[in-house]
Amino acid sequence: MVTSPPYPMVAMWDEVFGISGVIEAGDGPGAFEAGHAVLDAAWAECFRVLIPGGLCCINIGDATRSVGGEFGLWPNHARILRACMDLGFTVLPDILWRKPNNSPTKFMGSGMLPAGAYVTYEHEYVLVLRKGGRRRFKASERANRRASAVFWEERNAWYSDLWDLKGTGQKLGRSRERSAAFPFELAYRLICMHSVYGDVVLDPFAGTGTTLHAAATAGRSSVGIDTDADLVSGFSLQADFERVRERLSAHRAFVEGRECKHENALYGPVVTSQERDLELRLGAVSGDLVEYEVLE
Repeated sequence: MVTSPPYPMVAMWDEVFGISGVIEAGDGPGAFEAGHAVLDAAWAECFRVLIPGGLCCINIGDATRSVGGEFGLWPNHARILRACMDLGFTVLPDILWRKPNNSPTKFMGSGMLPAGAYVTYEHEYVLVLRKGGRRRFKASERANRRASAVFWEERNAWYSDLWDLKGTGQKLGRSRERSAAFPFELAYRLICMHSVYGDVVLDPFAGTGTTLHAAATAGRSSVGIDTDADLVSGFSLQADFERVRERLSAHRAFVEGRECKHENALYGPVVTSQERDLELRLGAVSGDLVEYEVLE
C-alpha cells in the first residue's frame, strides 16, 4: 500500500473531515482527534486487506496552525503511528521527504527576536508499516522475487532515511484548486522497494492517481479508491516508459569502467549476484487487465 491521505488540521481539508465548526469554536485538540478518527477507519480497512507481511507506506505531513489564538504544531505522523500500532502494525524505519523552501524569509513568526519565531517545516514523513512478521516467499515465488530486484546503486540511494525530491504541481482546476499530490518518484521508489511483480498496490486515497501511474510503470497492478469521482475519472494507468529507460541508462553509466563480477543476461554487468535475474518490466493496460513487457 502506498498512499498520501488528507492532512488533518490543514485548512483545505477542514470540510472533508467535518471539523470547520470545531476549529471555529477554538477546540484544536477536538478537531485534531475528529480528523484522525476518519483516517483511523481507513487504516483499519487497510490492515484487513493487506497480505501477511504486506507493507504499508503513508506519506503524511504535520500541520502548523493557530486555533483559538494559539499557534502550534499538530503531529499527524505521530497520531497515525499510534493508531496503526493499536491495530497491530509493526512500525519500521521511516523516511523524511525534504521539500526545500528557497525563500530567504522562510521562518514563521516575528523574525529576529528570541522566542518570537519558529522554523519553517521543509519535510514530510513517509511512514513504513508492516502487517505482522516479515513476508515469507515460497520456493515457487523466489524467481519472481529475484526478477523484482533493484540495482545495487539504486539500493544505496533509495534505502536512505532522507529523500530530497521536488514537489509536484498543485494546480487542479476541477473539483478543488489544489491537487495535494505527492511526487511520482516517491510512489515509484516505494513500490519498487516494497513489492514484487504480481503484487497489487493499493491506494485508499488515490487523488489524481499518482500511485496507480507509478505502479504501472513498475510493472505492478493497482487498486485506487477516492471519494471524489471527478478525480477518479482522470486516473492515468499508463506506464512511464521514459522513467524505466532512465533507470537502465543510469545503471549502464554507473557500471561503465567499473569492474563487476556478475552479469545480468538482459542488462550486462551488475555489482551483486542478487541483480543477475533483475528485469525492468512495464505495465500495459488492456481493457480491465494489466499485462507487462520486459525492457530489453
